[in-house]
Amino acid sequence: MDNREAIIQAAIELIEEKGETMNDITVREICKRANVGLGLVNYHFENKEKLLEVCVERMINGIVEKFRAVQEKTGGMDARERLACHGNRTLSFLFEHSAVAKISILSDMRAPKPDDNTHRTWLAFLPLLAACRPDWDKETLERKTMQLIATMQQSFLRHTVIRQLYGIDLTNADERGKFHERIISDILGE
Repeated sequence: MDNREAIIQAAIELIEEKGETMNDITVREICKRANVGLGLVNYHFENKEKLLEVCVERMINGIVEKFRAVQEKTGGMDARERLACHGNRTLSFLFEHSAVAKISILSDMRAPKPDDNTHRTWLAFLPLLAACRPDWDKETLERKTMQLIATMQQSFLRHTVIRQLYGIDLTNADERGKFHERIISDILGE
């Protein structure tokens, strides 16, 4: 394993260990775990924040791939139930891994790329919406899927404001599920 990969692996291990306190991870800790010199983080990534973005993108990408595998196991549900199930799983992941999710979403917003995690999530939800609304044309389907993903991301990022303004506690799984159901109904035009 080269130094760059060793640094990424060490940082991912520390992120997984520290969870919500991942911002407290130091370059010194990362380098010690990777058994490399301090200067290599700057050499390969410019700074700790960019290293963490690379790690988070890799972590989320792995989760999106697992999401697709789980999607195949919900075959006994109708299309609407699958959409709700996967949406709830996605939102639960965001809240359970909020530090990682926040970095991922904000990184995608700051520097969108054709293959970023937001796009991968969009690709995972596209067939779910298509199954719910086979009458939609391609453009409508793509736009509505983006609306769903953007609404989920913004709901997560703005959950404290949503609680203040509307009294909906999105950190509570039941309230989050009901909120998500309303979002789905709005997007599907039910």
